[in-house]
Amino acid sequence: MNDTPQPASGGTAAEQYTGQVLAGPGGAMTDEVGVITGDLTLTTSLGDDGLAHSRIQYTDADEWYTLTGSPQKPPARGLRTLHEQTLKAVRTGGAAEAPRT
Repeated sequence: MNDTPQPASGGTAAEQYTGQVLAGPGGAMTDEVGVITGDLTLTTSLGDDGLAHSRIQYTDADEWYTLTGSPQKPPARGLRTLHEQTLKAVRTGGAAEAPRT
């Protein structure tokens, strides 16, 4: 499973990272459906509003969910750092939310 952040492709100039992760026990908390578990894909992007948005889905599914705690002000260390911290939180589980910046 690839949990290394990858810059997203698709013709957009916006900063965005995507990585796959196996959620730890207790999974990841979403705003829309509560906890999700298993093989997940996380995307962290900088929105037009200047905030960092963390979206998560079951890998290869059509539906995306907002990771609880998102959106938020991006950290001074950058969006890639936030993405890596979020992957780590989801890997740990425990109804993981977007890390506080």
